[in-house]
Amino acid sequence: MTDLEQDNFQPWFYSDIVREHFFHPQNFLDHEIKIDEYNAMGRAGSPACGDELRVWLWVDGDDERIKKFYWQTFGCASAIAATSMTSVIATQENGMTLGEARCLTPRQIMESLGGLPTRKIHCSVLSDKALRDAVNDYYRRTQQFDKIEPEATRVIDPIARVTDKDIEEAVLSGAKSIDEVAQKTKVHLSDPRVGQEVAQLVRFYLEKYQ
Repeated sequence: MTDLEQDNFQPWFYSDIVREHFFHPQNFLDHEIKIDEYNAMGRAGSPACGDELRVWLWVDGDDERIKKFYWQTFGCASAIAATSMTSVIATQENGMTLGEARCLTPRQIMESLGGLPTRKIHCSVLSDKALRDAVNDYYRRTQQFDKIEPEATRVIDPIARVTDKDIEEAVLSGAKSIDEVAQKTKVHLSDPRVGQEVAQLVRFYLEKYQ
């Protein structure tokens, strides 16, 4: 049975907000997008792993705010709801600036959804990664190459200069807990913000590579 079938037939373990975004996803792309409908595109995940997400943005060239956010994903209820919520957060009011979009965290997305089951946290990580990838794509298209920030160099701990790639490599090299990752990377878990990000990433990579 697929995740979708399980979500339909097993007791519902998600919040009412997740339910609403799953059954009524916002900004979902239900047609073949045309070249004049977007000026940035990003993706995250892989079909081989079961979850793949693509997003298309329309960014205002004057103030670099996100005016439109279209998306498609092949994944479970959490992936659909998290991406739907991300699209709402990114475009609400006057739209996020690209700088603000880069700072959107999985925790913010999960809190907006009223929480997600622990084993589904990686689904929210996909939507913020795809958004950052689209931001980089916009800067490529507009030839602002100095503003591009490769995902592998996103700094999680500014003191120890630990990136998400360092955490991924620690898990791949055998670390199976947050403490083991901290021993390998020297990341500072005493900072609550850093600790939360590390915990989310460790869970994501453990599930991805187990």
